[in-house]
Amino acid sequence: MFEFDLFSWHYPLLILAGFIAGFINTMAGGGSLLTLPLLIFMGLPPAVANGTNRIAIFMSAFSATAGFKSKGVSNYPFNAYLGFAGLLGALIGAQIAIDIEGDLFNKILAIIMIVVVFLIVFKPNIDYKNLSERLNGKYLFISMIAFFFIGIYGGFINAGIGFVIMLFLHYYNKLDLVKVNATKVVIVLIYTTGAIITFALADKINWTYGLFLASGNFLGGWTSSRWSVKKGEKAIKFFLIVMVLLMSVKLWFF
Repeated sequence: MFEFDLFSWHYPLLILAGFIAGFINTMAGGGSLLTLPLLIFMGLPPAVANGTNRIAIFMSAFSATAGFKSKGVSNYPFNAYLGFAGLLGALIGAQIAIDIEGDLFNKILAIIMIVVVFLIVFKPNIDYKNLSERLNGKYLFISMIAFFFIGIYGGFINAGIGFVIMLFLHYYNKLDLVKVNATKVVIVLIYTTGAIITFALADKINWTYGLFLASGNFLGGWTSSRWSVKKGEKAIKFFLIVMVLLMSVKLWFF
């Protein structure tokens, strides 16, 4: 699917929406709640909108990964292990998304996002000053199992998955929020590759829309990754709270 009309108003709107989504995806998560409805509004079937959105997610994660690396923030090889586990799950999740009916897809999305909102709002307290990272041994093994299942959801829809990843890495692996975000974008980058291949083989990607959306995501992810390292955890928490509130309003009233 590759169509192009030089004078279409869709393209600047896709770039703008991509920038906003890329920025908030790197800072917290939930950017797909903006881009997925936009793609559907522009006339794409739900499955094609879902696949097209992955191009933007990939570019956002790619640029954010480069941005964090330029600031010296990395968690290799821990992030690669979790990314590989997520990749295996994403191959399954993407195939489910391709096969499922549009109406059922939307109902499942609404239910899952409500669960994510509750996880964020009622998350347990943690001592930010005394974090001891848990990245090896049984912690790595359990994390890989968890990210296999997280990858299934990521391959299926991805919307809001940033919140789930942040919760797990922060509360189980004891990473501070800057490292959480740096690790998150690498994981998303790896498993999204598998999702793109699956959607592409099923011809469920509009490459023109995807590339315009991705250009905005690339800029948003790069900007956000560098800004978040500079501003630290308080800024990340602020964006997390804002996105949860926006997500809740969208689920209940739209």
